[in-house]
Amino acid sequence: MLAIRDLPDVNAGLNALASFLLIGGFIAIKRGKVAFHKRCMLGAFATSMLFLVSYLTHKIASGGITHFRGQGVIRPVYFTILITHTILAVAIVPLTITTLTFALRGRFDRHKKLARITWPIWLYVSVTGVVIWWMLYSGHFEPLS
Repeated sequence: MLAIRDLPDVNAGLNALASFLLIGGFIAIKRGKVAFHKRCMLGAFATSMLFLVSYLTHKIASGGITHFRGQGVIRPVYFTILITHTILAVAIVPLTITTLTFALRGRFDRHKKLARITWPIWLYVSVTGVVIWWMLYSGHFEPLS
């Protein structure tokens, strides 16, 4: 059975899956494979929404903050990644919804224009989500005792 303590691993997996789907969707549209692009992007959206539910569940159930224990030069690196990730994660929600809405309504001119902004931000948020998980939970950045 899945426990609250397992959710960070689930979240990292969902972020990784969203990243692969985003890359697959990008490659598909560049090759003119519109139906495959649509499946990839809808899959990435669904995966990202599952991530959001899982992430919020973990934060609410666990009391919120997970502290980064790394020391030295890695600390500002971590916080730079975390801050940019967090700001862009907030921005990506309305961007993905709007970009998806344009596509589903057949407004492909507007969809394409906004997707050029949305896609790289969404990919950055998904990839850095995995990086943050690794930095927090891998044990590589624990202080030496």
